[in-house]
Amino acid sequence: MLSEPAAATVRATLPAVGASLAEITERFYAGLFAARPELLRDLFNRGNQAAGTQRQALAGSIAAFATHLLEHPDRRPDAMLSRIAHKHASLGVTPEQYGLVHEHLFAAVAEVLGEAVTPEVAAAWDEVYWLMAHALTALEKRLYEESAETGWRRWEIVERFTETADVATFRLRPVDGGAVAGFRAGQYVSVRVELADGARQTRQYSLSGAPGSAIRQISVKRVPGDGAAPDGEVSNHLHARVREGDVLELSAPYGDLVLDDSDGTPLLLASAGIGVTPMVAMLARLAETGHRGPVTVVHGDRSPADHALRADHAAYAEKLPDASTHFWYEADASPGTRTGLVDLTGVAVPEGTRAYLCGPLPFMRAVRTQLIEKGVAPADIHYEVFGPDLWLTRT
Repeated sequence: MLSEPAAATVRATLPAVGASLAEITERFYAGLFAARPELLRDLFNRGNQAAGTQRQALAGSIAAFATHLLEHPDRRPDAMLSRIAHKHASLGVTPEQYGLVHEHLFAAVAEVLGEAVTPEVAAAWDEVYWLMAHALTALEKRLYEESAETGWRRWEIVERFTETADVATFRLRPVDGGAVAGFRAGQYVSVRVELADGARQTRQYSLSGAPGSAIRQISVKRVPGDGAAPDGEVSNHLHARVREGDVLELSAPYGDLVLDDSDGTPLLLASAGIGVTPMVAMLARLAETGHRGPVTVVHGDRSPADHALRADHAAYAEKLPDASTHFWYEADASPGTRTGLVDLTGVAVPEGTRAYLCGPLPFMRAVRTQLIEKGVAPADIHYEVFGPDLWLTRT
């Protein structure tokens, strides 16, 4: 909770700070990487930095956290903090790094806002920062303690196969031959690789296989550049250079988009594109446990040929006694599927449904709106963003 003087100062300065956050975060990263270039090389996603999406996500999270402190002073924004904490834990972020971020972030604030940063203003926003940092540190500490694995572990690729022209699946087992901890359907692992220039870059990939297996499975979409952003460094490296017998470094499983099927509540699993990966793991879990409640499966893609894990997606759903499957394709829709973008107008959504969404932001925003219109409670709609969480940048 913010102190009363700090809350008054943050409320008065939030419009000015919010309007300058894009410039502040740009200068923050520039200063941080000038002082510590190894962080850009070996920790931060260079593609997101080049595209500017990480700056947008940081600005959005700061503004959202400060706004929440003012509007709900007695309640933490745990959903937002949990998502960030899981990502940090998968990267091995340490408490000491929050001090480094504070140093360069507040230097950027002073540089951008100049004389407007009075001692009173600096103290108030310092309070905001450390409330957020300490909350994240506590969440990350708990995640590290709960994890059955710590640090990076070497995994050998035992099988690689092509799903679509742009998606490859990799199946891995630990090099040390030790036990494999379980994971919750919907979670991801961080994968760290050494690139041609010596950088050790890390990306998160959802586990697309069934929980409980001694084999980890990830399905990776090759990310092309689009003019605003370069080709995906790690995805293209995995597609072009990594084969059976090669070794990758993986983190323990993390992620808070996890299936809760414990109470028989009707479920809806909606995905688009490579967002299918956590949904297939969820369906595998439901099929394995003999789930008997209603399950609505929704997916949208460019075409059946672009639908990664399509056979598994359909097969797991068919094993469930009360499941309905709805696939949309922009082109080449086959009998039993639909043409165009996902539209839930004609899809029955049972009362009390708990929904899980994964895919591009426009898709998830559209589906969320349609679900709310159908009576699904906003608190029962859960989502996963691949890459920086830009949902928070929306006003």
